[in-house]
Amino acid sequence: MTEILEQDAAQTTTSAAEKVVEHPAWPELKSAVEEIRPWQATDGSIDFEAEGAPTREEAGAAIQRVASAVGKLSPLLPHDAAYHEALVADLRAWADGGFAVPDFLDSLLAFQPAAHRADGLQHLAVFPMYTQNGNPDRNLEAVVLRMVWPDWLAELERTRYDNPLFCGITFEGFTAGYDTNSAVFFPETIAVREVPERFSWGGIFCDREAARFRRVAGAAVDLLGVELPEDVRAMLDDQQRCMEAFVLWDMIHDRTHSHGDLPFDPFMIKQRQPFWMYGLEELRCDLNAFREAVRLEADGLPQGRDVQIAMLFDRLFRFPVTGSRVKNYDGLGGQLLFAYLHKHDVVRWTDNTLRIDWDRAPEVTKKLCTEIEDLYREGIDRPKIVHWFAAYDLVSTYLAPHPGSKWNKGPDALDLTLPPRKLVDDVLPDEFPLSMFYEALAKKLKKVVASTKGITPNAAGHSASGERAAA
Repeated sequence: MTEILEQDAAQTTTSAAEKVVEHPAWPELKSAVEEIRPWQATDGSIDFEAEGAPTREEAGAAIQRVASAVGKLSPLLPHDAAYHEALVADLRAWADGGFAVPDFLDSLLAFQPAAHRADGLQHLAVFPMYTQNGNPDRNLEAVVLRMVWPDWLAELERTRYDNPLFCGITFEGFTAGYDTNSAVFFPETIAVREVPERFSWGGIFCDREAARFRRVAGAAVDLLGVELPEDVRAMLDDQQRCMEAFVLWDMIHDRTHSHGDLPFDPFMIKQRQPFWMYGLEELRCDLNAFREAVRLEADGLPQGRDVQIAMLFDRLFRFPVTGSRVKNYDGLGGQLLFAYLHKHDVVRWTDNTLRIDWDRAPEVTKKLCTEIEDLYREGIDRPKIVHWFAAYDLVSTYLAPHPGSKWNKGPDALDLTLPPRKLVDDVLPDEFPLSMFYEALAKKLKKVVASTKGITPNAAGHSASGERAAA
């Protein structure tokens, strides 16, 4: 494997500062990966007896082209040299093993982007993986990313929001699995023989988040007649400001999953719970980021104000109208935030116009955070099913449950002799349906939301008003 890297390095005369996607080997790599992807089954293997399958020789030749392209690109990225060598070895092992279920554990362990959080640093990654909110199958994917780690963010991580595994990243280039709604790059999605004891990085594409936010929030603002302060209007027109807001929001949100009065497993992995529990956990982390953003604004950090706007608008305008209604926990969190602000007279839908009390919004939003944190703190002393009901009561205080809900009828409507995980079967797929407001908004924003699939800043355009007109 080292020979491929050394041979192709000798043929490469390009400066290490060159953009990877501008090198001739990038389209070669991308083409080879795209050739392999349709051959793969859901688990990432290749069934050579399936209709349309390649011969073993054809699959081997495609893998050779991937390995060769990696070898040509690796000299541009000396910080990834060990990973690229392990990657070529894993590619070869997959081919030598007859293209069974892929195992890229060795190259995954060698990939360490969080150890090199230098602003603007590029990485080339190739893995068999699924993309969350994108492609559910473990296909081979290639992605070129760039680190977002400005000095002000690095200082905040060092002094206030320690998160050594977090990587803010942007897209440089990607294969079809990322031509979707996915905006994350997580090691959990990669095909491996065994799960490592702990992961050492996690990346979120703040450029896609920002571009998507600008397009959807901008369209919603125009549609609903929201009167914006000048600084908010300027933010919607500025991709860089929005990216900075999202990378800060994501860094604080991510660390909040392990901070506070929490259940033993804050991510609720390997647990089966009602989806409103996941919704409350994600919303809790967002509201904590919002509260911290208020403090940062008071300390004079301009990104603090922008995080507040990004969180409010994404939660209010995009989350509830995006994705399926089946157990949509992020959508539920957005509905809950809107209902809470509406019942506290921070947002008003009057005369077909949405009015926002900008002065009261921060304090009332923080109060919802306090209510959820009180629920968590008290939950430590409750049995699991009692805690689930307490969480249901909190949500149903502000959102109307489905009239056919067993959970809304209370404990007597459920068979409490069953273990808690079995009671999840009685949760309706859409336990808290959209309000009339959101039903109408979803219809009007449907095409705008759909247009954000695979979005990048170039696709988003430079002017928020231009984007909304095009949408």
